[in-house]
Amino acid sequence: MYGFIAPSFTYGQSHVSPEDLYGTLFRDIQHSHIFEDSKTFADAIPLEDPVLIIERYHQQKDQTDFSLQTFVSENFRLPKHIVSDFQADKNSSTSENIKRLWSVLTRHPENQERGGSLIPLPFPYVVPGGRFREIYYWDSYFTMLGLKESGRTDLIESMVNNFAYLIDSFGYIPTANRTYYLTRSQPPFFSLMVRLYSDMGGKKILKRYLPQLQKEYDYWMQDDGPTHEPFTAHRRLVKLPDGALLNRYWDDKATPRPESYREDVELSIEAQKRFEMAPEAVFRHIRAAAESGWDFSSRWFADENDFTSIHTTDILPIDLNCLMHHLEKTLAEAYLLHDNTRMHLYFEEKARLRAAAIQTYFWDESRNYFMDYDFKKQTFTKAVTLAGTFPLYFKLATKSQSHYMRAYIRLNFMRSGGLLTTTIKTGQQWDAPNGWAPLQWIAYKGLRNYNFHRTANELCAEWIALVDKEFKHSGKMLEKYNVSDTNLIAGGGEYEIQEGFGWTNGVYLRMKNKRS
Repeated sequence: MYGFIAPSFTYGQSHVSPEDLYGTLFRDIQHSHIFEDSKTFADAIPLEDPVLIIERYHQQKDQTDFSLQTFVSENFRLPKHIVSDFQADKNSSTSENIKRLWSVLTRHPENQERGGSLIPLPFPYVVPGGRFREIYYWDSYFTMLGLKESGRTDLIESMVNNFAYLIDSFGYIPTANRTYYLTRSQPPFFSLMVRLYSDMGGKKILKRYLPQLQKEYDYWMQDDGPTHEPFTAHRRLVKLPDGALLNRYWDDKATPRPESYREDVELSIEAQKRFEMAPEAVFRHIRAAAESGWDFSSRWFADENDFTSIHTTDILPIDLNCLMHHLEKTLAEAYLLHDNTRMHLYFEEKARLRAAAIQTYFWDESRNYFMDYDFKKQTFTKAVTLAGTFPLYFKLATKSQSHYMRAYIRLNFMRSGGLLTTTIKTGQQWDAPNGWAPLQWIAYKGLRNYNFHRTANELCAEWIALVDKEFKHSGKMLEKYNVSDTNLIAGGGEYEIQEGFGWTNGVYLRMKNKRS
């Protein structure tokens, strides 16, 4: 028997999502506009047994002097924003400020809340900041890049162990450790986390986490049987001609997201009016986009300017399939380290087939760029996005393709503060004019992989200068930045801009040190 062994760690909670736990009370609160951010109540802590609170609500709600806002304040403790009390020293360097922030953003097992939607974890972990008070899956890889630069191997090990614990507990890594995230995951970066840790601790790390890597793969590749009708899908797996298997984003529920309940209901009503789309279909597409981490972007819209045209589950994303290729290669190596030649060859072949499928379905010769693929329409989507740089990061592009891509990136994405996320401005936060730290890193490292050091260094200098400029101005590290007009703050999305901020801190430190 081998692998990571989680400590005994039981809290006795049933992992019920708040909308299921509170029912009518939850829906009434989310529709009431008491909170500007729907996530606030989803994260609230009941002050006593929820059953008693629910009974009290039904006894009182029809009374003439009843106030829902007062009821909530008397029966729940509301969450605070992370970093709200942190005082940055704007005279210090950005790097020094980040090193101070790690302790502010770190959560310890003994200090975790009880009784709410949080799923407690056995080891310390770093949260993004702001409204994001829990550990997020794909954020954490980029946060770990900075922790490595800060010499915090202890936190990297703890966070990898927490994700292994989540895989062992649920069979996958949820978006974050909240009960309302248990129906979906996020971009599968666990294999990259394990490799990052193994760079510091040796190949034995790959052997240790092999069981969790395999479970992660099984989750994303869950099939409905041996039949192979091309262009059909089951959960996150899509079957294509010639036996090719690729992945999409999905969610196991088709209801409004608890953390954005009112917004989802309102969008579904509009989509039903305009396109006669069933609410369940709208909710599924919204949730799948949330699993992608790109919530939201014109990338997922049939009409790039129309949120109600969202159709995420029809799309094969280029970035997701590059990540799955990395997972297959990591599994192949881990099995070889265990002298399991049969499984090593099995995953080598899976990776080879996926690499071929990536070339077949994602490379657009008319643009000379990697695109997402709409498997329902059997054609590329319209959205040109920075996700197309993932094949550079994972060395899946040919040398010829890389030259085209470098030129395409400079022409379409490069701005004075870094790289745009997409080429159009829609008001969605994962569109122009915003730039995001994780995508800056993917593109930067991808360019360096193909020896485009001049372009990579330009990107690095522009991004670091933008982060430094904002820190000197406000003392804040932000989740996203306006890379087109560096005098303006980023905007768009379902909530106000957040500060902290985990992945910005991580990418900044890694890029700063790589440049010097």
